[in-house]
Amino acid sequence: MSWEQQAHEQPWPSPGYDPEYGYSGWAQQPYPPEQPDPARPPYPRETPEDAEAEEEKPPPRPPARDRYFDTLRAVALIRVVTYHTFGWAWAGMVFPSMGVMFGLAGTLMAKSLERPAPKVIRSRLRRLLPPFWFWGVFVVLAMLVHGWMPGRQIVFWVVPLGDPPGNAWGEQAWEILWYLRTYLWFVLLSPLLLRVFRLAPVPVLLLSLAPVVVFHFLWEPPDDRLGSALTDLATFLFCWILGFAHRDRVLERLKPFTVVVLSLAAIGFAGWYAFTHQAETGSYDLDDIPLAQAFWSAGYVTLLMWAKAYFGTDFAWLTRFRRTDRLVTVFNSRAVTIYLWHEIALILAVPLIDLFWDVPAFEKWLPLESQWFLFGVGWVLIAVFVLLCGWVEDVAGKKKPRLLP
Repeated sequence: MSWEQQAHEQPWPSPGYDPEYGYSGWAQQPYPPEQPDPARPPYPRETPEDAEAEEEKPPPRPPARDRYFDTLRAVALIRVVTYHTFGWAWAGMVFPSMGVMFGLAGTLMAKSLERPAPKVIRSRLRRLLPPFWFWGVFVVLAMLVHGWMPGRQIVFWVVPLGDPPGNAWGEQAWEILWYLRTYLWFVLLSPLLLRVFRLAPVPVLLLSLAPVVVFHFLWEPPDDRLGSALTDLATFLFCWILGFAHRDRVLERLKPFTVVVLSLAAIGFAGWYAFTHQAETGSYDLDDIPLAQAFWSAGYVTLLMWAKAYFGTDFAWLTRFRRTDRLVTVFNSRAVTIYLWHEIALILAVPLIDLFWDVPAFEKWLPLESQWFLFGVGWVLIAVFVLLCGWVEDVAGKKKPRLLP
C-alpha cells in the first residue's frame, strides 16, 4: 500500500487531536472508539460496600480560622484582665479592648446574617445564655447568702436585656455584665442595622457616631438601666457597624489617605477631650468618658480592620509557634468563660494570697505584696475556671464537652 493510501486509511493528527484522548478544542471531529487494553483489567464496578465506605469518610476539615482576628480577641481579653488587676487608666488607650471585641463581633454577625435572621439570633442566644446562667447561679447564690433580697428585676438574671440586680458584696463580679447586655442588644438589632447600613454604607458608618455626640451635648440619658443601655449602645455603635463594613469589603474601597487621616483625627479628638476634661471624672480613663471612648475606639479599630482589609494581614505565621497558636485557640474557644469568671478569679486570689503569709517560706521568697503576683495568681485561677466551667460553652455550641478545645 502506498503512503497516499495509508493517509486515507489512517488520518494524521489534526489541530486539536491528541493521540491518547482523541479530538478536542476547535477540531470538531468525533472521538475515536475506545478500545479495551488487554494488558490492563477493566475497572471493577462500585459495590455497596464501597459506597458505604465513601459515606463513612470524615467530612472535609473546616477552613482555617483567621488568626489575625483571633489574636486581637485574645489580646483584648488579656488587656481586660490586666486593667481589672492594675486599674491603669492608660490601658484603654494602648488597646481599646471593648471596641475591638464589638468590631469583631459585628463582622461575625454580618457573616452569620447570610442565613435567616431568626435562626442566627437563636444561635447567638443559645451560645451566650447557658454560660451566663451557669455563672449566674454561683453569683446569685453567693449574694443571697450575704443578705441580698431580689425583687422582680431578677428577671434580668434570665435574659440580661438590662443590668442584672445585685448587692454591693457581689458588685465586682456582676458589674462586667454591661458587655453581655450591650452585645445582646446589638445581636437583636443587627438585622435592622445591617439593612440600613447597606442602603448607604459610608454615610451610615460615619453617622453612627452621632448618637453618642447627641447624648453628650444635647440630651443626657436617664441614670437608670435604660440610660446605661442607651449610652453603651451609642458608645460602641460605630465599632459594631465597622464590623459590617469589613465584612462587606467597604473598607477595601476607601482611599488609604482618607481612612488614616480620619482615624487619627478621631483618636486625636478623643485624647484631647479625655485629658482636658479630667476634672469631671477625676481621670482620663476612657471607661469613664463615653464620648472619648467612642471616638478613640472608632479610630483605633478602624485602623486595625482597614489594615486587615488593605494589606491582607492574616497572621498565618502564628501557626509556626505551636504553643502561642494553641493559647490563642483556647482564648477564642473559651472567651465567654474567661470574661465571666476573671473577676471572680481576681476576687479569690486576694484571700488565697493572704494564706500564703502564714507560710514563712512564702512570706520570705514570694512577692506577696506585688500586684504582679496577684495578676499571676489570678491567671492561675482563670485557668482552673476554664478547665472546670469551659465545657458549658461546648454544650451551648452543640459540641462534645472537653476540658480544652
